Amino acid sequence: MNDSDFEQRLQRAIKRGERRSDEKQRQAEKQALTQEELKQLHNQHRLQLSEHIERCVGRLPNYFPGFEMETIFGDRGWGAACSRDDIRLVRGRRDNDYSRLEMTIRPCTEYHVIDLAAKGTIRNKEIFNRNHFEKIVDVDVTTFVELIDVWVLEFAEMYAAKK
Repeated sequence: MNDSDFEQRLQRAIKRGERRSDEKQRQAEKQALTQEELKQLHNQHRLQLSEHIERCVGRLPNYFPGFEMETIFGDRGWGAACSRDDIRLVRGRRDNDYSRLEMTIRPCTEYHVIDLAAKGTIRNKEIFNRNHFEKIVDVDVTTFVELIDVWVLEFAEMYAAKK
């Protein structure tokens, strides 16, 4: 084998490698979602999850009279909150006991994640402040639904224990 034959084979191998690299890049670009597609996917998940939040949080007033439900939407996110303000008289002194559960799906950001935020307060004490997030393209909606259920149930159990 002479040097010029090897040189030609080397150049062909390099060109094949470059074509393979270009093809991989084209495939990756096809699979990558555009900004608009990511926003649409975020909105789709947000709608589904915020409706589930409203259904779950909205059941608390049925079991704990005095709680008031509110829908949350806007720059803080989309979801629901349930709260109550109790007055307690202790040795002639008036105290307020504030309880609230708030859950939202936060707005779409440059990080392209679905972000579930939850904050629970019972009788003026914060019992939890949690977030769970996943990349929009990797979201498992079932995981979010299960977390919403568990966090609402946990709040209800803790509230009932502190009556």
